[in-house]
Amino acid sequence: MKACEGQLGRVFIIRLEDGDVVPTCIEDFAETNGVSVGHVILVGGIGDGEIVVGPRRSNERPPEPMLLPIDGAHEVVGVGVLAPGEDGKPILHIHAALGRSGKTMTGCLRPGVTTWLVAEAILYEILGADAVRIKDEQSGFALLDIGTKGDNPHKRA
Repeated sequence: MKACEGQLGRVFIIRLEDGDVVPTCIEDFAETNGVSVGHVILVGGIGDGEIVVGPRRSNERPPEPMLLPIDGAHEVVGVGVLAPGEDGKPILHIHAALGRSGKTMTGCLRPGVTTWLVAEAILYEILGADAVRIKDEQSGFALLDIGTKGDNPHKRA
């Protein structure tokens, strides 16, 4: 395990509107407002798109993702970690539970889902955290890389 310490910076309350694409709209907001590392909480409605619900085969590298389509409006609650990619742009890794008609599916929103009517997000900025997303060749994912005491060679200023 690796860990680093940061301090709470600004806190943003964001209203996503009908058709806004998650995670793209939150990443764009973070970049526009100079947020590099953060924590996101999401509630509201999702109407369309696909979520990753796991790898097709657990022992295969790189994994082939299983995607499930969103069929109609769903309630959503999600949580994610925002960190810069190797190019310095914010990347949001967010997982969520989506419910409709007594059924729930849970997965990663990375492929993109659209807001249905409205969603609300809280973005907590984390200052001084030594974290960056680095592409892992084996998995193909942009994994969170954390330095300790400032020793992360990939840290962005």
